[in-house]
Amino acid sequence: MKKYKTTIIITTLITLLPIVIGLFLWNKLPDTLATHWGSDGTANGWSSKTFSVFGMPLILTAIHVLCLFVTLNDPKKKNIHKKPMALIFWLVPVISLLANCSTYLIALGVDFSIEIFISALIGVFFIVLGNYMPKLQQNYTIGIKLPWTLNSEENWNRTHRLGGKLYIVMGIAMILMSFIDSLLGSEAAAWIILSVITIGAIIPAAYSFYLYKKGI
Repeated sequence: MKKYKTTIIITTLITLLPIVIGLFLWNKLPDTLATHWGSDGTANGWSSKTFSVFGMPLILTAIHVLCLFVTLNDPKKKNIHKKPMALIFWLVPVISLLANCSTYLIALGVDFSIEIFISALIGVFFIVLGNYMPKLQQNYTIGIKLPWTLNSEENWNRTHRLGGKLYIVMGIAMILMSFIDSLLGSEAAAWIILSVITIGAIIPAAYSFYLYKKGI
């Protein structure tokens, strides 16, 4: 923990930064802000200004601290490559900053397509994660943690090589969907994205089980 003390402090402060931005914009923000959107990008959930400015960043901060606690207390954390470890440190802070600032922009009347933004953001995350998955060694925090991958190092390595390729494909598909959903229709695009994610989860698990049955 002491080794990462500075990074923990910096990333936690960034996660909380939307509170400062929200206070700066307080008098310009409406009393109620849209905080949830349907697959077509239409707002279908609202929260008070107080909860939007304070509640969401605080919830994300709690999630951030919990993720760091679990990761840094992983018995096999030495096997986690430094770049995937950096992803754990920076994922929630980036989401907090982008998601909360997007909420403020929409509340202020800025023409902003939240569904395109979220889909593209998830796509980028999958691409980054997929790029590093083949480099992951066995651990209990990051990766495809199945009984068969945790039981065999070879199974883990092969499954993550396949998973890395699939995650990159999934990420590209997510980004493409974010730009062509107007052609397909938001509902159709949402189902396609859900199908891509489901397939990306099932195939590595099935492959890992197949290797296990082969004695790997």
